[in-house]
Amino acid sequence: MSNLVIKVAELPQEFPAIQAIRIAVFQEEQGVDAALEFDGKDAISEHLIAYLNDEVVGTARIRYLDDKTAKIERLAVLSTARGQGIGKKIMENALEVIANKNIPEVVIHAQEYVKDLYKKLDFVEEGEIFEEASIPHLKMRKKFSQQKNCRLGGGFA
Repeated sequence: MSNLVIKVAELPQEFPAIQAIRIAVFQEEQGVDAALEFDGKDAISEHLIAYLNDEVVGTARIRYLDDKTAKIERLAVLSTARGQGIGKKIMENALEVIANKNIPEVVIHAQEYVKDLYKKLDFVEEGEIFEEASIPHLKMRKKFSQQKNCRLGGGFA
């Protein structure tokens, strides 16, 4: 997958591509209501965008809840590009972006069926399964170690 590029999106130029991915994955595949998917928080968030062979295939949103906590949301990879580890790589990049801002904690609302992806990235389950957009979710949290080592492949403890 040497032709995979993941970067912080340039807004507003790249937002239509992000929007198209989220519509395809969340609205068309999963039946999420557009009002829930596009909740008015995109403008106050940072977005990652993934290109495979120059085609947009994935995205995630980072929202800073306060100076100590970030929330990664809206992780989506097009069905045609799944199974190649792109979602995990987007998450690793998001974690690196957050660590570089010295934010010590990350929370997610993981769809229950993909919680193992997040466990591999050292997220810990919190509480019970709950419904969000009629889909079972689980709150998960990750705390960064005090020693900042944010290269991909290490230091996210």
